[in-house]
Amino acid sequence: MALFVTFAKKNNMAKIAINIATGSLQQNEVIVGIDLGTTNSLIAIIHPDSKKPTALKEHDSGSLVPSVIYFGNANEIIVGDEAKQYLTTDPSNTIFSSKRLMGKTYNDIKNGIENIGYTIIDEEDKLVKVKVKDTFYTATELSSLILKELKHKAEHILKTPVNKAVITVPAYFNDAQRQATRDAGKLAGLDVLRIINEPTAASLAYGFGTSPNSSKGGEIAKTIAVYDLGGGTFDISILHISNGVFEVLSTNGDTFLGGDDIDNAIINFWLSTSPNINKIDRKKLRIVAEDAKKHLSNNDEFSISIEEQIFTLSNVQLKEIIKPIIDKTVECCKNALKDAKLSVAEIDEVVMVGGSTRSPIIKDAITHFFGKKVNDEVNPDEVVALGAAIQADILSGNTRDILLLDVTPLSLGLETAGGLMDVLLPRNTKIPAKAARQYTTQKDGQSGMVISLYQGERDLVKDNRKLDEFTLNGIPNMPAGFAKVEVSFLINADGLLKVSAKELRSGVQQEIEVKPQQNLTDTDVEKMLQESIENAKADIDKRALVEAQTEAEQLLNTTEKFIQTNIALLTNEELTATINAIQALQFSLSLNDKNIIQTKTEELNSISKPYAERIMDTAISTAMSGKKI
Repeated sequence: MALFVTFAKKNNMAKIAINIATGSLQQNEVIVGIDLGTTNSLIAIIHPDSKKPTALKEHDSGSLVPSVIYFGNANEIIVGDEAKQYLTTDPSNTIFSSKRLMGKTYNDIKNGIENIGYTIIDEEDKLVKVKVKDTFYTATELSSLILKELKHKAEHILKTPVNKAVITVPAYFNDAQRQATRDAGKLAGLDVLRIINEPTAASLAYGFGTSPNSSKGGEIAKTIAVYDLGGGTFDISILHISNGVFEVLSTNGDTFLGGDDIDNAIINFWLSTSPNINKIDRKKLRIVAEDAKKHLSNNDEFSISIEEQIFTLSNVQLKEIIKPIIDKTVECCKNALKDAKLSVAEIDEVVMVGGSTRSPIIKDAITHFFGKKVNDEVNPDEVVALGAAIQADILSGNTRDILLLDVTPLSLGLETAGGLMDVLLPRNTKIPAKAARQYTTQKDGQSGMVISLYQGERDLVKDNRKLDEFTLNGIPNMPAGFAKVEVSFLINADGLLKVSAKELRSGVQQEIEVKPQQNLTDTDVEKMLQESIENAKADIDKRALVEAQTEAEQLLNTTEKFIQTNIALLTNEELTATINAIQALQFSLSLNDKNIIQTKTEELNSISKPYAERIMDTAISTAMSGKKI
């Protein structure tokens, strides 16, 4: 094969651009680093010759893959640059910013979706679902399509299979969001060896905490602020790094603040100054605003003519426009410092991450706040993926400077409704570790709950190894859903798992100890992992069907009880429509089709929700009549 490496000086640091022609790149087992971003995603490796982290790119394209998915006709799915063109021409079938939806309910995101052209199902306390044509997608499934495209791109460039990865997530991602990211990787055919925080990855890419001989890392402890302003999210993380150990002291940010908001601010500025611009589609204006923002990173003026309208913007105007956005990020920085109990003077380095930090206006503002020049030597678009590649190299055993603690060989979890596996401690969790989650009863007056413990990577417990089970008895008589049972997993340094279950209202408690490894050999573990990847699509489909069936059955029970109690308050039209919708949903359950079940569930919800809210408002008004607050 032909491998050409060229160097270009930028910001006093050598950058590597790689063009790969035909042939094969000889490596043992490739473990890639992936930055699954809100706006763009990319993949990186440690280059076999230079031993430096390198973003994968082909000679005719860049390293970035836009995190955009287009669903065309005849099951056609397009990801990346080609999909972007449909953002304006077919927005209802073009999904972007799916990362913002990971592990979120509709209530979490409803205030930030005014400019989204596709359909997000309005189910207040349920995990977000996106409807495209007649199919429902979870954020996990959407993200898996982006990861699958990245995997395909890497295999095309490297001419070798890519099956293992390290994937980065924001530091503020919770357990549900991290597990959703793992599931997305598995669905894409990737064994996700580690989920690491984006600020930690960025710090690795800058050389902090790696080699003791490095001028930036080593024995000297440093406190670093990682300022990450991407396309859709902002976060600031304060890290303490010493002897290869990374400790996140605090994190703060806004999951709906980023480059998209700068684009919207520019659009609003144009709309306020030129009323005629209203005639131009706002989605087209978004593309123009993005171009203007990028142009002004290196120029003083921007001007373009579209549909006989002139769009102009100067750096002076842009500075005024984005000041409120910068002020929000600075407020987050103040909060992060306060939480870390540090002053600005105690920060040794300020690292810039995310494409939006290319703006000189933003760099100047953050330099002013921290009182020191920001470090922007590494490409802000690539820095997180480069750090993930370094972490992947550590996992492969090639880098010895950073200590890796023992990890759980397989995921640990318990059985939930429908025979699903709910993971509390994911595979490769560093031990000792602990995790807890709350569950509730499914029947009125339920006095006991069976806690069945499993180990494995499959979505259904029947495909995993059962470790043990115990029963929490003595739950007080309560309506279904009222009890709060907290199940806690604690695994010590010897791999011994202690599981406890406690009903929080009454204090009733039970616990058990189990050895999760159960004499599994390395071959057993590898076989279970391989089976989980080979069956990922089928497992996800089964899980989605079971979850849809469970949700439908709960809605049927709730609706039927509500009607029995409030039938006199319903009109004949409402009652007839509800009965028809109930029958349709009951019939859909026999079809075992997730999309049909979710469609009929949505229909029953849309019929019952208005009168349920009306009756509830009436009941509250009656109860509060004559009272003062």
